[in-house]
Amino acid sequence: MDVGMSQGRIIRLRRRFGPYLGVIWGIAALSLIFMLGVAAFMLVEGWKFFDSLYMVVITLSTVGYGEVLPLSTDGRIVAMLLILSGVGTFFYLIGAFTKMLVEGNLHMFLGRRKVRKQIEKMHGHVIVCGYGRLGRVVVADFLKEGIGVVVVEREPEVVSQLQEREIPHIDGDATDDETLAAAGIGRARALAACLTQEAANVYVTLTARQLAPDLYIVARADEPRHIQRLERAGANQALIPHLYGGHRMAQSILRPSVVNFLEIAIRGDDLGLQMEELKIGPNSRLAGKNLADSPIRADFDLIVIAIIKTGGTMNFNPGHATVLENGDTLILVGSREHLSSLEALL
Repeated sequence: MDVGMSQGRIIRLRRRFGPYLGVIWGIAALSLIFMLGVAAFMLVEGWKFFDSLYMVVITLSTVGYGEVLPLSTDGRIVAMLLILSGVGTFFYLIGAFTKMLVEGNLHMFLGRRKVRKQIEKMHGHVIVCGYGRLGRVVVADFLKEGIGVVVVEREPEVVSQLQEREIPHIDGDATDDETLAAAGIGRARALAACLTQEAANVYVTLTARQLAPDLYIVARADEPRHIQRLERAGANQALIPHLYGGHRMAQSILRPSVVNFLEIAIRGDDLGLQMEELKIGPNSRLAGKNLADSPIRADFDLIVIAIIKTGGTMNFNPGHATVLENGDTLILVGSREHLSSLEALL
């Protein structure tokens, strides 16, 4: 178990610092040679620390100064070994650093730091695990609504696409605790598990639920019988993309006008019509009023399709005498401007 965890950490370190390993190893080797050189002069020649330190500096820098104190034969051997190993390592470090600059790795590193700082400032965002065919659609809809998104993806080609499109992302495994923490799971409003493998979605859901007990999680399922598995893992909702797409195609043939209306209402296209859900807050002026006395229809010209009570009961096409209560969720249809105005009132 410990061996597997250690190997996993090594793999993550290689994936994260791979482009910079040459520079890291060069600095580590040069530091080790530096310390060994100081210790060798102190031990072989019996010099003080500062004299040994100065000798190592002028030797490795190849400035050509004379010896600090007369060297014995053993001391000259130490100096020769120091020159051969230290100067060679120094030139290796220069080569590795130059390669990093030429290949743009430094730019990538600075870009990743900028993205991580951006993610650290985000609150109420949505984490999307996987940027495949499903994940792309999910991300596009969130960005269109002006909702912050953080994508978790591990495929290098896909990560490059996210960088080009300037979409906040984390390069890593979505099933890893550290990756989800870096995506700001503690500050997120929801998580969408859109990975191609359902087993991975189950693991992501389970991990996310443990890290954030109150997080709203939607996960992708492959078959109807697997929905319960995802719900047991902690998903609030499990969806089957191809099943939904099939129903959508069938309804487009059977009831095209209804489907077109719902498409317009949900996406908010064309006439500016939009379907939205708004929750009545504890300090809302609408709490305790019935629909007839509320300004929803008269002042905002909005249609109340349904009211969802705090217990989950849904009241379709509520009557004028229906009383609005704290915590109720209103399903409304109307213009974006009027919906925004009512949201401010709630």
